[in-house]
Amino acid sequence: MPSQSPAPTKIWDLPTRLFHWLLAILILLQYGTAEWHWLDMQWHVWFGYATLVLLLFRLIWGFAGSQTARFSEFVRGPRRAFAYARDLLANKASFNVGHNPLGGWSVLAMLACLLVQTLTGLFTSNRRHTEFGPWAAHIPEQWVRRLTEIHQINQNVLLILIGIHVAVVLAYWIGKDENLVGPMLHGRKPLAPIAPLHFVSLQRALGIAALAGFVVWVIVMSAGIK
Repeated sequence: MPSQSPAPTKIWDLPTRLFHWLLAILILLQYGTAEWHWLDMQWHVWFGYATLVLLLFRLIWGFAGSQTARFSEFVRGPRRAFAYARDLLANKASFNVGHNPLGGWSVLAMLACLLVQTLTGLFTSNRRHTEFGPWAAHIPEQWVRRLTEIHQINQNVLLILIGIHVAVVLAYWIGKDENLVGPMLHGRKPLAPIAPLHFVSLQRALGIAALAGFVVWVIVMSAGIK
């Protein structure tokens, strides 16, 4: 019986794709504002709040979102990740609908790094003490300096992770002729027939986004920011 040819199959829902590209835009804007002075630094702070909203949304979406966005769907143990890496180096064929086992750990590393960056940003101050995170005035000066240092060091860690992410996408494109960018734009990937994937409603995504926005609003307003 001949195998059925691959057909465009929806694997990424709209909320997951919007999260990915909005996050990329916000990271670029924050870096450009802080390092290249694209905008006033107050924008850096506002972009940081928006990033924290996105991260909180993604954390909740990882448990209550669509099938391919859930952590339980793509986060695997170290043994599975090493086995996948070994097969990848041996050029063995592998099949993954969404994130592969290595990609799952990459997602966790990126989310953890971004959480460190946004949360420390709430407590940071520049050397002139003219730009403050909303909670910087509520903790001892030595902690402000320490968290500011972590914020600056973690920025470099984040840049390394982004560089690895881009390099891997290019490697898959050139070495395996697998386009990872397209599916994150239009949501579809050529696949042989598979069991239907489960996607949740946009209403749930909007509710989670509103909840994340409310949590960040409470964090900022309770520090006395108007």
